[in-house]
Amino acid sequence: MPFFSVIIPVYNKAPFIENTIKSVLEQQFDNFELILVNDGSTDDSEQIIHRFSDARIRYYLKKNEGASSARNYGIELSTAPYIAFLDADDYWYPDFLSQMKLSIELHPNHKIFSAAYENEIPGKVFPAQYSVPKNAAHQIVDYFEASMKTSVLWTSSAVFSKTVFEQVGVFDTQIKSGQDTDLWMRLGLHYPIVFSWKILARYTYDGNSLSKQKKFLNQKMNFDKFKEAEKTHEKLKKFIDQNLFSFAIRSKINGDLHYFTQHKNRINTANLSFKKRVLLQLPSFVLRRLIQLNLLLVRVGLQKSVF
Repeated sequence: MPFFSVIIPVYNKAPFIENTIKSVLEQQFDNFELILVNDGSTDDSEQIIHRFSDARIRYYLKKNEGASSARNYGIELSTAPYIAFLDADDYWYPDFLSQMKLSIELHPNHKIFSAAYENEIPGKVFPAQYSVPKNAAHQIVDYFEASMKTSVLWTSSAVFSKTVFEQVGVFDTQIKSGQDTDLWMRLGLHYPIVFSWKILARYTYDGNSLSKQKKFLNQKMNFDKFKEAEKTHEKLKKFIDQNLFSFAIRSKINGDLHYFTQHKNRINTANLSFKKRVLLQLPSFVLRRLIQLNLLLVRVGLQKSVF
């Protein structure tokens, strides 16, 4: 039996999928199965996948129903006790799985394991920034407290005991964008995270990704399902307000004042920094200029986040 089931959902990722698959097959720890779920791609993704011949690869083709459906299908097909997801345009460093196995061995009573990652945009690579101080190479963190800047769980840099999905469920297929955050929040209410500060994966920016398209902006997750939990979980409410801030800003930039107002009115502004409170008041053209400026600063190394 494999120790890890690696699940890659694929939808029109021909420019990236070869490097992503190679990054899995070149892992130092090789006791895994690689489940590739082609979610109805219309480009050359399938042809590229078929170039690989490895007994650990299991390939499945299904109709297009979105990344959540593809990941859930992969979970159903998995045979290993631990599951790792990898998006088809991201990749792992060769020691990702070996380091995750080390985390599991160091903390055998825990269920969720994560590692730091870096971001790649055209012309620049920079590390993700987290909201907890580094106290050890591996440390136990609260999901909400550790994710105020960047989520301490990221789809392509985490490993899960298969049992956690039996308790909290899988990805919500009704959410077109933000389905990962919805699941992480449900998990965060039940489980602490074993976090490794070593950078083991890289996020590759794909401007054509569904999550970047304006048409899905208002089909992001609905935080109302967590309203009851918010009342007794201060860190959860603060985390939600950071996300609502991001949704509000994106809505304003895209000219959707209805959703901007809806998101803004849900925020307890006491949970936002002074800078973010100011940003909420700025007109959309100023916000667009600021994003362009920040992106430039990231590329020249003077800034470590795009926004």
